[in-house]
Amino acid sequence: MKIPANRAAVVPALLVMLVLGVGSAGAGPALGSGTAVRQGSGITSGPGSGMEAGPISGMTPGPGPGMAAGEWSWPLNPRPAVVRAFDPPARPWLSGHRGVDLQAGFDGAPVTSPAAGTVSFVGVVVDRPVITIDHGNGLRSSFEAVRSDLTSGDAVAERDVLGWIQPGHCRPGPCVHWGVRRGADYLNPLAFVTNLRPSVLLPPVDPAPG
Repeated sequence: MKIPANRAAVVPALLVMLVLGVGSAGAGPALGSGTAVRQGSGITSGPGSGMEAGPISGMTPGPGPGMAAGEWSWPLNPRPAVVRAFDPPARPWLSGHRGVDLQAGFDGAPVTSPAAGTVSFVGVVVDRPVITIDHGNGLRSSFEAVRSDLTSGDAVAERDVLGWIQPGHCRPGPCVHWGVRRGADYLNPLAFVTNLRPSVLLPPVDPAPG
């Protein structure tokens, strides 16, 4: 069966979009059944493999309740430039950019954990190495394309090295894609490292009389 070009282009984007839908530590990414994912040395797929897709309810710009803006650390050092911003689609099933791309100084640059957590997935999704960290309170970070020596269940502290950037995600220079989810909602990762609230200009203070 021939798939129309406009639909075929959406399929890989949906697979990458769903990688953040992991549950407890040790679970695989929430990919649809029938999609093979290489995790560690084995291949797992299909119903019963722990990779059934869950619903995606929407996109949220900020860190959400109980989380102050700017509490996390940048995953690259020095502070990177943003080469592609968070650009969520109007509908969850449409194409968009559900994270940010951060410029790296070189291929193989170390990627560090923005906050403490537990590794919940290390594997390959759509031919790209991916690592996901469960930070607790429903928050998860995923990074691609990042090669890692960690395994599911490993505890990481803030600024611990998660892995090393692999070439191919950005052109022409190296970068890392960083996505954040709270439950089923995609969040803007920059809200966790910067304050995205608009500045409020206060009226000038009247000079003292005389």
